[in-house]
Amino acid sequence: MKKHKVYKDTKLAVALLAPSILLIVLLIGYPMIYNFIISFQKIPLNPRLTPKLVGIKNYSTVITDVNFYKSLLLTILYTFFSVAGSTVVGLGAAIFVNRNFKFKGTARSLIILPYIVPSISLVFAWKYMFNNIYGIINYILVDKLHILKEAPLWFDNPTSAFILVVLFSVWKFFPYAFLSFLAILQTLDSTLYEAAEIDGANKWQQFLAITIPCIKPVLMVVITLRTIWVFYMFADVYLLTKKVNILGVYLYEMAFARNDLGKAAAISILLFVIIFSFIIFIRKKVDINEQKQ
Repeated sequence: MKKHKVYKDTKLAVALLAPSILLIVLLIGYPMIYNFIISFQKIPLNPRLTPKLVGIKNYSTVITDVNFYKSLLLTILYTFFSVAGSTVVGLGAAIFVNRNFKFKGTARSLIILPYIVPSISLVFAWKYMFNNIYGIINYILVDKLHILKEAPLWFDNPTSAFILVVLFSVWKFFPYAFLSFLAILQTLDSTLYEAAEIDGANKWQQFLAITIPCIKPVLMVVITLRTIWVFYMFADVYLLTKKVNILGVYLYEMAFARNDLGKAAAISILLFVIIFSFIIFIRKKVDINEQKQ
């Protein structure tokens, strides 16, 4: 009787999950498989023509392309600074808000505002602020403070454009880290800090000895997820400037500017391998640390 009930429950669970599973297979599984297949083909512009099998030629062309490695290095730098900046700022904001003060709710609302506003609005706001003719940044730096003699073309210079897209990413996504860290900080027992203070530990020592070990699981999750998101970033950078050729932009130009879908598919597979290797590496590091503890 019990086995029969378990069997009926299993059938009901499968029936309820079937639509979601089917949707995931259609929207994620099929495109992934098809993308892997066309990475070994040369896709003609005319959809009526048959794709030509070229084997690993697309992969060999990509991995011997100097521009691919330039984009990869730029993407690694962009990912590192964006993830590190948003994590540090988010943690600092969480520690600051995790106490009682007036207008605490208003402060939290203002902090998460960049995260909930549509990206396209933020992109054009930044482009407006840094416009060389009527932007408020140049107005302050050139006309008011006289720090600069003439208004620079912020998004037309590769160095300044890179710095600005990193700052944009940090500003837009640090609220995610903030919310994650604030949630875990609110669960910490305040007596731990009181005991450490009695023992003579200062704020920095309390942070290293109590806060960091307690938030480490959340910290690793935030870093891992943010790395995946930033590594695949395209829209924000492409809309802000054409001077920062990260891998997302490089892939887009290969697919739609050069119309080489086979090589673009090969690039996406290589991106998947890189980011998957990073996740495995992080997971092993976490497991080793947990075993030591």
